[in-house]
Amino acid sequence: MSFLFSSRSSKTFKPKKNIPEGSHQYELLKHAEATLGSGNLRQAVMLPEGEDLNEWIAVNTVDFFNQINMLYGTITEFCTETSCPVMSAGPRYEYHWADGTNIKKPIKCSAPKYIDYLMTWVQDQLDDETLFPSKIGVPFPKNFMSVAKTILKRLFRVYAHIYHQHFDSVMQLQEEAHLNTSFKHFIFFVQEFNLIDRRELAPLQELIEKLGSKDR
Repeated sequence: MSFLFSSRSSKTFKPKKNIPEGSHQYELLKHAEATLGSGNLRQAVMLPEGEDLNEWIAVNTVDFFNQINMLYGTITEFCTETSCPVMSAGPRYEYHWADGTNIKKPIKCSAPKYIDYLMTWVQDQLDDETLFPSKIGVPFPKNFMSVAKTILKRLFRVYAHIYHQHFDSVMQLQEEAHLNTSFKHFIFFVQEFNLIDRRELAPLQELIEKLGSKDR
């Protein structure tokens, strides 16, 4: 959760997405933070009894966006057009950007440009009340789960890029514990609800297995 990052400046890449205080989603976020504090991440990601699955996924998706926003915000000076001319996760994985609306045909671009496109696109989805309703009683749309899966699949790529291309910088900043905890939480969450195809996780498969085995 975002409270993991209180030790450093609160520089974010994009503006933080806030969940309205007093709303049911805010209560869910507080519940998630409390269970995370217990240290058992496998338990912390489980759907709380009696809660709506879509709402639980929505609250956590907003929180992962905020976490990645902060993590990437700490290393933007190292992720430049020169250092990262393509959006990659190691030598075997390269990502091209398309959003299906403004950019229909995938384009090759630098990592900072790709991540800017990606985070702006995610922000637009989160701000869309028809996709992510914040008011009580407003139903989630039928396509909510497929949109959430696309958001999480794309957010994973930012983790993958940071781990493969910028882990040295993360260590210099002494942020590796934050990054690892955030990523472990993210992976346990997407595994719990089967939200990202295994093939999409391939760039960090070794790390995912290591994090999973440590928890058994």
